[in-house]
This record gives sequence, structure tokens and C-alpha cells, in this order.
Amino acid sequence: MKNNRRQLRPDATVAKPRPPSKPRRGRRWWVFAAAVLAAFGAYLPALRGPFLFDDNMLPFAIANVASAPLRSWLGGLRPALMFTYWINARISGDDTFSYHALNVLIHCAAAGLVYLILRRLLEWARVADPRRGLLAGFGAAVFLLHPIQTEAVAYLAGRSECLSVMLAFAAFAIFLYRRKTEASWGVVFAVMILFGAALLAKEHTIALPALLILTDYWWNPGFSFRGVWRNWRLYGALAAGAGAGLAMFWGPIFHATSAGFGLRDFTWYQYFFTQCRALFVYAGEFVLPVRLTADWDFPISKTIFDHGAIFGLIALAALAAAAWHFRRRFPLASYGFFAYLILMAPTSSVLPIEDPVAERRIYFSMIGLLLILLEPLSRVKANPKLLAAVFAAVVLAAAGATYARAAVWGDPMLLWQDTVRKSPGKARGHENLAFQYYLQGDYDLALPEFEAAARLEPPTQILLVNWALAYDNLKQPELALEKLREAAKLPPPKNNSPAHVYTQIAVVYAKQAQWAQALDALATAEKLDPNSPEIYLYRGKVYLATDRPAEAIPQYERVLAIEAGYEEAQRDLAQARARLAAKP
Repeated sequence: MKNNRRQLRPDATVAKPRPPSKPRRGRRWWVFAAAVLAAFGAYLPALRGPFLFDDNMLPFAIANVASAPLRSWLGGLRPALMFTYWINARISGDDTFSYHALNVLIHCAAAGLVYLILRRLLEWARVADPRRGLLAGFGAAVFLLHPIQTEAVAYLAGRSECLSVMLAFAAFAIFLYRRKTEASWGVVFAVMILFGAALLAKEHTIALPALLILTDYWWNPGFSFRGVWRNWRLYGALAAGAGAGLAMFWGPIFHATSAGFGLRDFTWYQYFFTQCRALFVYAGEFVLPVRLTADWDFPISKTIFDHGAIFGLIALAALAAAAWHFRRRFPLASYGFFAYLILMAPTSSVLPIEDPVAERRIYFSMIGLLLILLEPLSRVKANPKLLAAVFAAVVLAAAGATYARAAVWGDPMLLWQDTVRKSPGKARGHENLAFQYYLQGDYDLALPEFEAAARLEPPTQILLVNWALAYDNLKQPELALEKLREAAKLPPPKNNSPAHVYTQIAVVYAKQAQWAQALDALATAEKLDPNSPEIYLYRGKVYLATDRPAEAIPQYERVLAIEAGYEEAQRDLAQARARLAAKP
């Protein structure tokens, strides 16, 4: 019986991959240099920005880890990422410029790879050569200078996105520019090395094999699994690599406290319902980035009907059906839609994450949205010079918006003021803003922010301690002690000594010359953690204040036995010895 199914011809809309035409080398390098300068100009306000938020929990911000040997940095998850931080720590210590500069350079490299990827896919979609370079350049420029990328680039902890995606895009570019349809062992090896490095920078790049399979199906030779079967060597190796990655991250997937199936109050299906809405938020901010914030106040859909999740699911299904139906007519856009879903899947499908929306998650998947955008632009018949002028205006506006957003990320006070203004229902923003006011000495402004944070969520020990210290600095010791006693009933944060609250109680009492109560608090602290140097430092200060230098000296010596080089203890010890020597 004759097969009447329509066959995809070599001259059809989607054709078999062929070697791309090469742009002029000199012009290409000048354009790349201009792009790097534009990126540094856009991110200039953040280049000296301090460590922010999660930065303070990374090795470079922890004193006893920052000076540790390289093997100490590489012992946990994401060793490829930690290696880059180690380089920065060796270059500049706690000076943040080199950290930010490297973030921008990694982002520029990722944008250059986006250009190559878009140019190749535009060629396979039969876009004419002169228009192809212009469209690919526009897409790469949008990727480079879009303000939604600021969280991934200006935030030092966001390097996990930039670095992992840059490595994944490098693997993808090698896959796209292979000389033959069937990937050689050399291509397989290169892709696997880069894929492994990407996984060791951040786990979400595990979506790369699915993207490669989609690409082979879509373009090699066109809507057929023949290309996939021909590349069995590559996909076999990738499957093994993905399996190894899953084995490595199995523990965090099920037991991490901020992400994974171990989250107690956030089930996988609730997260899925929520992401049916969140996926449209990312796309909306890509089109019109007017609500960018460091901490989204995004309500959870606990059922399919909460907050309109069912409409999001229906819309996604309808768009998927439309993309499939029009895959031959609009191959770039339909491919881009499925690529967007695939690349968002690790963070925006069923694996729960404490924060349901975070702007940096679009960094990997933006390439799918760019392809959707380039589909209609590739069909516009306008004069190329006019089109280039319009593109330049859009990129210039994006660069200006990124500069403004980078200024926010470069100043902790501006960042948390902006966050509280846009997400007033999130306790985290209020707490961080309160702490910034505290650091600045505006204790009266800090108090209402601490109160707002405690009203929105049960307060943590660290919030209560900071709140108490604000009261203490405002000469309100009774309120300070009230908050500290409340804090003493809560578990200490990770890596904090359980003695810390009681040492702060002792400080408040000592300021009021209530020496006996201060010493009682320090005795309680010593029972909780006898290796906390602050206990003996503050006890020495009490003895010095009450003219008991002989008793102060062994306290300071104990501090230095625990932590050699403690400068305050060394100064106080010298003072105690001098006082003792001056006694008759």
C-alpha cells in the first residue's frame, strides 16, 4: 500500500543542517568588544556593590573558609562554581570588584554563545544570510542587556546561573556546529565535558540533553526521530551523565531545606499548580520588565483552582497544541516555546523550591523566548537599515533599564527599599531593610521594619537579637532584654553559637552597670557553648570595668587560646596587665 504521508523535502521550510556562512572575522571581534564595553557600562553601578543576602553564606564571605586551601572550597556541591569564587578570593579577598567583573565577563561569553546559537537556528529556518546576522545580533544584545538578567549578573550568588548556562550554551553550540549530522566521538567528548562542568556549577542544566533531543527532532532532518537515533552515542553518554548528576544531587532533592521534595509545607503538585502561573510571569517580564524585585510576593496555588492556576494550565496546554500544530509554518517560534518549557522545567515544574518565582531562573530559558520573538521579526519586510535602527533603540532602552536596575542591586539600602515597596507582604524584605537601617545607625527606622517582619512570619532568633540591639542602641534596655529573652527560647541559626543570645543579654546588663546579672548571663552562655570566645571577652570586660584586672587577664588569655589573633582581646589584655602593674 502506498504511503501518502507528506515527506519533508530538502528545500522545505525546515532543512537538513549545513555548514553556516562565516561572518567577517575583524568585524565580529569589534562587535564583541563593543558588546563587552556596553555590558560593563550597563552594570557599572553594581561593580563595587557589597556582598548581599546569600552572598554572606558563601565561602568568600566566611572568614575561616575564605583563607582555607582550595580543597576545602571544592568539597561540597557546585565545585566548578566554587573554583571561580576561590580565584576571586585569591585576587581581591573581600574587595568585590573582581567578583562583579568576572560575573559580567561570564555573562558576555554567554551572550556571544547565544549569538552563535541563534544564527545557526535562523540558518536552519532558511532566514536569508544578511538578515540572519542582524537578527542573531539583536537577540544576543537583548540577552546581554535585558534588565531581567540583572539578578543573575549583579548578584554574586547569581553567578551559579551565568556560569552554568554559559557552559551549557558552549556544549549546545558545539552540538549545533558539528561538521556531520551524526556527532563524532570528539563532539560527544566535548559536549560531555562541558555538560559535566555545567552540572558542577548548577544542577538545573540537567535539562540540556532534552534540549538536544528536541533540536535533533526539530531540525535534523526535520520533525523526525532519525537524527536522534543517529546520535545514539551522544545521547547514551548524556543519559549516563544525567544519571550520575541525579545520583550526586539525590540527597538535596529529597532532604534540602529550601528546595526539593523534602519541603514540608509545599508539595510537588502545589508547586506545579503555582508554576502554571509563574511561567507567564517570566514571559511577561521578558516583554515588559516593570515589576522586577529581589523577592517576589507570589501566592501559592494549593489547589488547581487557587489564584487561577487552572487557567494557566489550560493556556499552557493550548499554546503547546498551537506550537505543535504550526510547527512547520512557524518552526522557530514553536521550537522556542518547547525549548522555553524544557529549560524552565528543572526549576519551574514539580520540584518544589521555597521561592516560587526568582528572576534569575529565566537566564537559561530566555533563548526560547528570543526565538519566539525572532520568528515574526524574520518575516518583516522592512529596510534592513530601518530595522537595525529600531533594534538599536530597543537595545539602548534595555541598557538604560539595566543600568537603573544595577544601581538598585549595587546598594543594599536601595535594594531592600525597592523590595519592600514591591513585595510588602514578604517578611524577608522587611527584615533585611531593618538590618540595613540598623547598620546605618537609623535604629528608629529599623524598629517598624522588624515589627513588620515579625508580624508576617514567626520571628527567628537572629531577627529578635537584631531587634533587641536596635532597642538597646535607642537606650531602651528593658525592651531589648524582652526581645533577647524571647530569642533565647528559639533555636540558633545554622553556624551560630547557642551562647550568642546570652552574651548579648550580658552586654545589655553591663551597659546598665548591672554586673551581677551580666555575669550570670555569661555563666549560662558558658554552659551552652564553652568554646565561644565572646563569653570570656565580655567577662574580661566586666572585670576590667569593676577594677578586677587580675581576674580579667585569664579571661582574655582564654579568648586568645580559642582564637589566636583576636585583636580586641589582645588590646584589652594589654590594658588589664598595665592596670595590674600599676596597682600598689
